[in-house]
Amino acid sequence: MIQDRYQLAFKLYPYARSADQDAAQPVRHPVVIMGGGPIGVATALDLGLQGIPVVVLDDHEGIGQGSRAICFAKRCLEIADRYGAGEAMLDKGVVWNLGKVFHDDRKVFEFNLLPEDGHKFPAFINLQQPYFEKFLVDRVRQAQADGAPIELRGKNRVDSVETHDDHVVLNITTPDGPYTIEADWLIGADGASSPLRGMMGLDFDGRVFEDSFLIADIKMDNEDFPTERWFWFEPHFKSGASTLLHKQPDGVWRVDFQIGWDVDRKHELQEENVRARLDAMLPGVSYDIVWTSIYTFQCRRMKQFRHGRVIFAGDAAHQVSPFGARGANSGMQDVDNLGWKLGLVIGGKAPDALLDSYHEERAFGADENILNSTRSTDFITPKSKVSHVFRNAVLDLAEHHAFARPLVNSGRLSVPCVYDGLSLTGEDALPGGPARSRPGSPCPDAPVPDGFLLGKLGGGFTLLTLNVDAPDTLDEGGITIKRLALSDVSGRLVERYLGDAQSAVYLIRPDQHVVARWDRFDDAAVRAALRRATAKG
Repeated sequence: MIQDRYQLAFKLYPYARSADQDAAQPVRHPVVIMGGGPIGVATALDLGLQGIPVVVLDDHEGIGQGSRAICFAKRCLEIADRYGAGEAMLDKGVVWNLGKVFHDDRKVFEFNLLPEDGHKFPAFINLQQPYFEKFLVDRVRQAQADGAPIELRGKNRVDSVETHDDHVVLNITTPDGPYTIEADWLIGADGASSPLRGMMGLDFDGRVFEDSFLIADIKMDNEDFPTERWFWFEPHFKSGASTLLHKQPDGVWRVDFQIGWDVDRKHELQEENVRARLDAMLPGVSYDIVWTSIYTFQCRRMKQFRHGRVIFAGDAAHQVSPFGARGANSGMQDVDNLGWKLGLVIGGKAPDALLDSYHEERAFGADENILNSTRSTDFITPKSKVSHVFRNAVLDLAEHHAFARPLVNSGRLSVPCVYDGLSLTGEDALPGGPARSRPGSPCPDAPVPDGFLLGKLGGGFTLLTLNVDAPDTLDEGGITIKRLALSDVSGRLVERYLGDAQSAVYLIRPDQHVVARWDRFDDAAVRAALRRATAKG
């Protein structure tokens, strides 16, 4: 029997009456997060680990079934690792490097994502979203035990909000009836359909593509399908205009069938019809259907991610088609960007204007994802006979000629966003420095004594010095910069941080993006760069 996606895979935060429900007046909280999915819980972790009290409101009591997001990129895992959940994800996930592209019954080419050495995490893992969420919630429980002020409230449905200049009022329904709370800041992480967005009369701009994809999670034992990403254009088994196959943990495989726009969704989701497609693809293979769903490609975003005291993140702020693994991975970069900025503003260490840069930078990232996702979608689903002929000609050429292979687009895979030229990035005064660690870029990992670089940077402002002397700490405007000193630099550190330079100084943000870099320590330049990075100058 096909299981319903709204059944719980993990009931992690069952309803419990809170003290707020018995208060004579609405209780004010510093931060309330609407939505208990991966983005909401990760945001709660980020803020809670800073010591900021945060309440997460979710209308369910845990994590729904179904793979949904399954492909998590290295940058996403690095962010989760900073919150203390990355290793559990890596241990459970399926690591894959090889992808194969087919046209009809022919292999057109294959590509290898095997990352260069010297990174803690691989390029990608496959991991069902329920597990990803569970590991985040498990980490919340550990943090709560250590005193982090994080509260998860299940079966707390937000029915309406009232926005004011300095706070937001939330009216909530529970199994025990309604109650009201207030929040200095409200974060909308309530998914693509975002009730909060609807309550505020806000919408998306962008495209909805006229095509549908049927997802089937199936459990099978089949050694004929290795741990690889297989994508068929116009597959010979005729189960869809294109098909994607991915392996997940627990012997579960994810299959996506492109089924067209004018389809009867209820009919397509009937078990016998799902099995007909699977049987054509997997003749003679025994399998159990775990979960099914149908989705439509959408490439859209809000005009503004911040609306006064309300800030949107993840799918609530932007949507892209799933090919390329840009949804959850992009959402985790939202969390990465927002958490430290909101923390500084709440702590009185940065002006409110710093939060405007959250929209600037993450809208830049969303536009980059939408561009890549739109190009993938246009290649996978040609919109005219001419574009279909062109697409197939590219596939035919790619089978025999390497020059055509970069033109094949079965989903450009997620890469971390570089905030080139945006307002918080500073000067590049490192002649010969590597492009990959320029201002605005996320720090590439590298081996260092006793571990990896990213694990040593922590979650505050860091001054990374390579073959340079500098103070161990600097204090500027209530913010402390801690120094990470590395000497006798060689190997991957030279390649990724020195290039042709002999020495280097990097100012690195709490989200481990580079603010500025120099070839020597300059106290005034570092302080000016910090002021710029915190919207003070």
